[in-house]
Amino acid sequence: MAAAPLGRLVLTHLLVALFGMGSWAAVNGIWVELPVVVKDLPESWSLPSYLSVLVALGNLGLLVVTLWRRLAPGKGERVPIQVVQALSVVGTVLLALLWHQVATVAGQYHSVAFLTLALVLALACCASNVTFLPFLSHLPPPFLRSFFLGQGLSALLPCVLALVQGVGRLECPPAPTNGTPGPPHNFPERFSASTFFWALTALLVTSAAAFQGLLLLLPSPSSMPAGGPGRGLRVGAPGMEEEEGEAALPLQEPPVQAAGTTPSPDPEAPRLLSARSICLLGLLAVTNALTNGVLPAIQSFSCLPYGRLAYHLAVVLGSAANPLACFLAMGVLCRSLAGLGGLSLLGVLFGAYLMALAVLSPCPPLVGTTAGMVLVVLSWVLCLGLFSYVKVAASSLLHGGGRPALLAAGVAIQVGSLLGAVSMFPPTSIYHVFRSGKDCVDLCGS
Repeated sequence: MAAAPLGRLVLTHLLVALFGMGSWAAVNGIWVELPVVVKDLPESWSLPSYLSVLVALGNLGLLVVTLWRRLAPGKGERVPIQVVQALSVVGTVLLALLWHQVATVAGQYHSVAFLTLALVLALACCASNVTFLPFLSHLPPPFLRSFFLGQGLSALLPCVLALVQGVGRLECPPAPTNGTPGPPHNFPERFSASTFFWALTALLVTSAAAFQGLLLLLPSPSSMPAGGPGRGLRVGAPGMEEEEGEAALPLQEPPVQAAGTTPSPDPEAPRLLSARSICLLGLLAVTNALTNGVLPAIQSFSCLPYGRLAYHLAVVLGSAANPLACFLAMGVLCRSLAGLGGLSLLGVLFGAYLMALAVLSPCPPLVGTTAGMVLVVLSWVLCLGLFSYVKVAASSLLHGGGRPALLAAGVAIQVGSLLGAVSMFPPTSIYHVFRSGKDCVDLCGS
């Protein structure tokens, strides 16, 4: 059967990307808005530690999804995905309305509403990894890259929105000839935290609408005739080589089963318990432990000594590296396990440099110089870009194993993220291995 029209193909890729955008947008949005809300909430700058614990508790969402699969076997991912999206939308709506509400707990004021809703959103985001990815087993591999592109936007768009809001803008007073400098002048934000959360709600509503559009656009198994889909994406005879077709035309739909049905496993794809698959799952776990747990915990310590501009550039350009890596994977996909291991090792080297800067904070090498700022920003962009590419490539290679392989990929992503976050909690919040500088104060005598 002929390929689907180009417009329909592009629309499907767009809907998949918007669908992926809703996976972690809620929690990412809360993180970037912390500098605003901590000024009004009683926990102050202890709030990030509370949020880290709540995101870790969000992994209970995996248990809820597992229970659903036991109680309703064969029901698919449609209902869990809709529940996750509904929780995300309702949670951000309530966050926009109630984030500033406090209550007395054990004789002290606490932001009960904010923390409770943050836990609800963490449960939804953690559950998304083990529901969204298995749903994509019904689609050809190129759509998996569009999904990860959208997942990258779930980090980039809240960052851009926070920059537009003016988070963290300050001005240092002129240095006096004698005595200590005065306190920095903090500029007010252009719009409130409530407005930010309403904008975040709009992103999540768009993602939920994209999923409903996918359900309408793609044929369901019951609507397909015996000979194949009438309006589906391009299909071909069983046994045709998916790998060769995709390598030749990465943006075209490879000759697999119709969207809306479970594709036959790639004859060359390894079994889930093979050494190759275990290595790919290990790469997913390690890269997500670093990008979702270890590196975010040290970003401020590694960047802020070089100035607020370096920090904002590292956050925004680092987030932009994720969707750019997905675009690259759409055109050039590394299928070699050794190649992916080499890229991961290169990313680890950049990560080690950033870790060294964080340990040496507030006086890392080249502090106060343009070269130091360029190096730290470039290291963040290359580190996150390399790891993002490895994650997309490893997930694409696991796609050949069908739904079980993508479910295992989702679990590996979530377990890796949890281990990374837990491993960084003691050095950052208990032992205070990393030290932060002070705005407008030169602690290094440069």
